[in-house]
Amino acid sequence: MHDILLGNYEWLRALHIISVMAWMAGMLYLPRLYVYHADTAVGSETSEQFKVMERRLLRFIINPAMIASLLFGVLMFVAIPAMMQEGWMHLKLTAIILMFAAHGVLAKHRRLFDRDERVKSAKYYRILNEIPTVLMIIIVIAAVVQPF
Repeated sequence: MHDILLGNYEWLRALHIISVMAWMAGMLYLPRLYVYHADTAVGSETSEQFKVMERRLLRFIINPAMIASLLFGVLMFVAIPAMMQEGWMHLKLTAIILMFAAHGVLAKHRRLFDRDERVKSAKYYRILNEIPTVLMIIIVIAAVVQPF
């Protein structure tokens, strides 16, 4: 198994990057939808349309892309376990754990919107929108520059 993964490492890496790009596209777009959704009237046609968009984005793009990112990332570790000894990888993994937490927070807010519970303002969602961006920057710099 190890030899097969190592022999196809570049394919694993490409699939990992594609999955991460899809995950990040959703992670950057979903809180933006929340910004606009927060300003709609409860029960309005627009609010109901946002619910559909948010649910579909999370279920059909963000969640599967996150799972694929995790799967291909784990397979890359199996192919080259020595990566776990690198300092940059520890930084990347820490940021990824925080990205999973951000994913969970976004999923929680989708459930709140679905129940018409408006507990946060549009300004809160604008700030929340920046968290995946900052984490993505850290992850990319850690993986590409490998600063330590």
